[in-house]
Amino acid sequence: MSAPLLDVKGLTKSFGGLVATDGLDLGVSAGETHAVIGPNGAGKTTLLAQLAGQLRPDAGTIHFDGADITGLSAPARSLRGLARSFQITSIFRDFTVLDNVALAIQAHAGHSFRLWQPARRDAALRDPAGAILERVGLGGRAEVVAGNLAHGEQRQLEIAMALGTRPKLLLLDEPMAGMGGEDSERMKAFLGSLKGTCTMLLVEHDMDAVFTLADRVTVMVYGRALACGAPAEIRADERVRQAYLGDEEGV
Repeated sequence: MSAPLLDVKGLTKSFGGLVATDGLDLGVSAGETHAVIGPNGAGKTTLLAQLAGQLRPDAGTIHFDGADITGLSAPARSLRGLARSFQITSIFRDFTVLDNVALAIQAHAGHSFRLWQPARRDAALRDPAGAILERVGLGGRAEVVAGNLAHGEQRQLEIAMALGTRPKLLLLDEPMAGMGGEDSERMKAFLGSLKGTCTMLLVEHDMDAVFTLADRVTVMVYGRALACGAPAEIRADERVRQAYLGDEEGV
């Protein structure tokens, strides 16, 4: 059996007396959509921050694509193929949609933003940026100023920017946060279109999306992995139902 693309062992992070991740083990296989769920305060966002390099763990190791990246910076991890989206949309609001994605491509190639004015006309940036926008359903919005997009479109743009870095693993932090029903359905369909072509680690509170999209689900409670398995196994796990999902019919 091949080693997982992402292999986390004993990941521990504390903030004073609060233990956010507590000896956490987690593995994500190449091509998999792996969801992480749990109640507020379970440590899910802290986990993503440690994986992306925004937080340094107190203990434990993170192996990615066969290498130990525990001590690497966030930019170094990005160059190795880790990309993260955030709970709060992070885009260049005064730039066009196309410019946002082209900037992400340029940054991943290691070029300075100071060269952006001539670079924004560079077909080597604009052509792949346009292709990504078509892929995510924003092809017709390329010349719109990003700040004028609807909330759901801004979330799609943020993921398009992440895709511009050619990630081997996409870390998604509540991509449906703040969305209404129609936008949520569009985002779910969009993420579904990425399945199999992009490995994804998804933190999400929308259980319908989780159980529709995920190949496996890890349930975090108090910084630990309470259970990990296929969606049907997680639905049927009594410990999970009591700790998080509840006993409502149909859950």
